[in-house]
Amino acid sequence: MKEANVAIVRDIIASGNAAAVITTNQPYMILRKLYGEEGIDLSNVYFVDAITKYAVGKVPDDAVNTLFVNRPDNLTDMGIAITRTLKNAEGRSVSLLFDSVSTMLIYLSSVNISKFIHFVSSRLKILDVSGIFLSVEKGLDPLLLSQLTTFVDEVVDLDEIAET
Repeated sequence: MKEANVAIVRDIIASGNAAAVITTNQPYMILRKLYGEEGIDLSNVYFVDAITKYAVGKVPDDAVNTLFVNRPDNLTDMGIAITRTLKNAEGRSVSLLFDSVSTMLIYLSSVNISKFIHFVSSRLKILDVSGIFLSVEKGLDPLLLSQLTTFVDEVVDLDEIAET
């Protein structure tokens, strides 16, 4: 999952877009360090971090291009932060990476996750912003997986790609 995250952000930046990374899996500080080590231009990466405040209780003073959500289950604040992040990147082509849908199952029901992802994917379509939703297939119940696949234009199985 971490390798896929880095590869996707690298591809987004290489295509000339900025990356808006919504993280419910890895804190901003870890991803920022990882991206930097991989040579990714961090000035083109925006974060919505739903982990740091919840896990640590405070946010770093030196956070750049980052909005923090109090808890991963606070979907209202997460939706607002996503909207603000896309607005902050206004004037630039941006692609959104949601890491990870399956991690949200720790905090929320499948029904609430499905509603939220439907909201986000609809917002992205209206704004003409591409979005990528990372998930571990085996971590999702079949109904949620079925619903999620109806919200997106394409499903890519990274396991199948790795085997070829």
